[in-house]
Amino acid sequence: MDIFDPKKRSDIMSRIRGKNTKPELLVYRYLRKNGVYFQKHYRSKQKVVLDLALPRKKKAVFIDGDFWHGRTLERVLERRGEDDFWVLKLRRNIERDLQQRTLLEANGWSILQVWESDLMKKKTQEQTLQRIVDFLQAT
Repeated sequence: MDIFDPKKRSDIMSRIRGKNTKPELLVYRYLRKNGVYFQKHYRSKQKVVLDLALPRKKKAVFIDGDFWHGRTLERVLERRGEDDFWVLKLRRNIERDLQQRTLLEANGWSILQVWESDLMKKKTQEQTLQRIVDFLQAT
């Protein structure tokens, strides 16, 4: 049971953004500061929107939110149960992500996935940012 009425929940959900999130902006600033060229929000020929891409090298980086892309699915499952709206939504998101990445890889793309929490935690931030740089600069 939701604690908000449908109108309030709709208002809350409409404020969640899929582009230029805090983790994405952190990565974009870091890459620019270090002189790494990239394109953000690139739409591939396969109609997949990549958070960060080098189209000529066919390299893609996905900066995935922990909740929306299923990193915390087990925790949500424990709290809400198998048939809950959010569990079903997250499973659809995971399946879509898998299909999109399989399609990109079949067309020659190299993919790196990084998690929001790895970028936002000071303990893992520098290492994760360096992984992205290394991935993009490798031939």
